[in-house]
Amino acid sequence: MKRFYTSSKTLAFLITLSFAFSSVVNAQVNVVTQHNNLKRTGWMKNETVLNQSNVNKNNFGKLFTRILDDQIYAQPLVVSNLTINGKQRNVVFVATVNNSVYAFDADDPTATTPLWLVNLTKSGYRPPKNTDITNSPCGAGYTDFSGNMGIVGTPVINLKTNTLYVVARSISKDGSNNFVQYLCALDIRTGAFKPNSPVFITATVNGSGDGSVNGKITFNQETQNQRPGLLLYKGVVYIAWASHCDGDPYHGWIMGYDAKTLQQKYVYNNTAEGKEGGIWMSGQAPAVDRNGFIYVATGNGTVGKNGNPNDPVNRGESLVKLSTTSGNLKVEDFFTPADYQDLEAGDVDYGSDGVMLIPNSTLSLSGSKAGILYVVNTNSMGHVTSNNSGAVQEINVYTRATNPGTRHIHGTPAYFKDPGGQEYIYVWSENGLLKQIPFNRTTLKFDTAKTILGQTRLPQGMPGAMLSLSSNQKNTGTGILWASHPLSGDAVNATVPGILQAFDATNVTRELWNSNMVPARDSIGKFAKFVCPTVANGKVYMATFSNKLNVYGLLPSKNIIAKADSITTSISNDAKLTISPNPAQRQVTIEYVDRKANASEKVRLDIYGSTGNIIYHKDVVINNGGILHLNITLPSTIQNGVYTVRILNAKGTFTSQKLVVSN
Repeated sequence: MKRFYTSSKTLAFLITLSFAFSSVVNAQVNVVTQHNNLKRTGWMKNETVLNQSNVNKNNFGKLFTRILDDQIYAQPLVVSNLTINGKQRNVVFVATVNNSVYAFDADDPTATTPLWLVNLTKSGYRPPKNTDITNSPCGAGYTDFSGNMGIVGTPVINLKTNTLYVVARSISKDGSNNFVQYLCALDIRTGAFKPNSPVFITATVNGSGDGSVNGKITFNQETQNQRPGLLLYKGVVYIAWASHCDGDPYHGWIMGYDAKTLQQKYVYNNTAEGKEGGIWMSGQAPAVDRNGFIYVATGNGTVGKNGNPNDPVNRGESLVKLSTTSGNLKVEDFFTPADYQDLEAGDVDYGSDGVMLIPNSTLSLSGSKAGILYVVNTNSMGHVTSNNSGAVQEINVYTRATNPGTRHIHGTPAYFKDPGGQEYIYVWSENGLLKQIPFNRTTLKFDTAKTILGQTRLPQGMPGAMLSLSSNQKNTGTGILWASHPLSGDAVNATVPGILQAFDATNVTRELWNSNMVPARDSIGKFAKFVCPTVANGKVYMATFSNKLNVYGLLPSKNIIAKADSITTSISNDAKLTISPNPAQRQVTIEYVDRKANASEKVRLDIYGSTGNIIYHKDVVINNGGILHLNITLPSTIQNGVYTVRILNAKGTFTSQKLVVSN
């Protein structure tokens, strides 16, 4: 056996190549409420892993899916460093319309079994279906849902008590069609009920409005659709309701429950002397300002009382500011567009999107199916006036991108402050183009003349795009706008394919990635109507109507595989090149030994691809008898393929070997 030694006439060096792909330590953040925070900005500002450089089709994609028992209408929530079964881990919580709540390991692709799973359907009952709704104008053809309608509103999590709050709906199996709704409080570590849970939801208020009996209106378990996300604020869980296809009798209800005892504390009915006024907001939760005022937007319904549109008793078609300072949940202020009667008549109601509060200001954003965003000063909302004087600004967010159609705003705009201090909102109405609108902090208005338009054209129909935003604080190159919308078809009454897109948040004309760039790997499946992407700890959690949760992130590091153990190709057979891969460490060690190297000989290392493009080059001077170790990081954008490692020595000879890079 021929041996190679390092001596006065032997030259050797070791080069270790570190392939830097997705070997990262995730920042630990939580998403415990719909659209990230109480202002409902949708901005995850502590995303330290994903950025504009690594979110692309080569490095970013679908990591794994989780199979569920039904569709997801609720936004997935994430808790980091939660101990379950004796192990600390990040956990994603998902609720389905089958009344099931799942807890999964949020990061481990192999952990396919839920950490826990509970079904909250009442014993002897089942989840209600769309076909059970027969009193609405849609009749038996009610197709806003395509099947079960159990858990719809996004839950909320209390980290201090490890409690998840969610509303589950059921209907009796015995043919009596008895509908019930329950507030459930679950221990996020086990899925077990917390004390006093579940609580049957009911309420009665004084009023002669629709459905009243002897001057009392009782909450209707069947007609009230628990569509908005839940709100947790200062020890109270707030729940709001709308309707199914405007099926009367219904009202816009809000109830508040003590988060610990689950005793009912507050009840508000926004049309107690009228009708309708549903609070649906395309699934968004109520917003809260720094003074504790709660904001909701209401849909079609009675405005005012006895011919006075400014009477606070009936507040359909309005942005409503609520307070609990009196001991009850009461209207503090409101704004109603001057054309509320036209909105009502044309079913282009206010309240089709939720309320967003612009950070560090008293301004709010809310809009309607007419494609108008109203900027309202929450310190002086203006009520109803003929010229909408209560609105600081009205923004038409519709820019026609398809055939003439509706221009509804659904969901809520997203907000971002870039590295230069410039603030933006992002909104994408149906049949329109994505808009990035700068906010002028000096004038406290939006500079619509400087609006940046995205280039993606939505398919004809509803509902536009659901938006979220991530960045590493205000660090340059980290702002990403995430948009979920239909890939084709109208999602208002049908289940259609979806797509997830990522844009440069400083310039939305620049698309970074979308789930159809590599569809075999990244396809969304069926679009989840009104559900925003959840971004946390280097991953994007996307609900679907395909009975799956998709999890996207940086793709696994490349495995480095050498085709041969060694090969010698120098003229004198005195030089040897050995490649020793170590996929677990994402490294490969290249050893080159030349027994006849001259003292202080210069040696060149090249690594190049099939087209001859050199991806790495290094000139090394090795002293007589020396051993050299180099840590080399290759480009993170390296593609799968076969690469050549080549050594050229002073004599002009070379030795080379193939290196295979693959997933």
